[in-house]
Amino acid sequence: QVQVVESGGGSVHPGESLRLSCVASQSIFFNKAVAWYRQAPGKEREMVARIIPSGSTSYPDSVKGRFRISRDKTGNTLYLQMNNLNAEDTAIYYCMGKYYGHNMWGQGTQVTVSS
Repeated sequence: QVQVVESGGGSVHPGESLRLSCVASQSIFFNKAVAWYRQAPGKEREMVARIIPSGSTSYPDSVKGRFRISRDKTGNTLYLQMNNLNAEDTAIYYCMGKYYGHNMWGQGTQVTVSS
């Protein structure tokens, strides 16, 4: 069974930064299209960052220029650097990897941005 654990969330003020980490017990982020998602209260889960096997990344306009996804060389860890946070970034953040074709999710980490 693959274990996936996010960390790095917390409460910050607008304009501050956080770096989320997602550590898996298997190499679920290597050479695969993987992503970070978030879900705010009362809203659907949305993708906020994606990285494909080539290393190319993509972001929705709401976070473009502020968020950056990366992974380590082992494929066991996925990161999300979040800068210039604002209240609209408040949500539970989830990482998603892939293991033998199955999407693997962590339990989520809460990010709260308030003044």
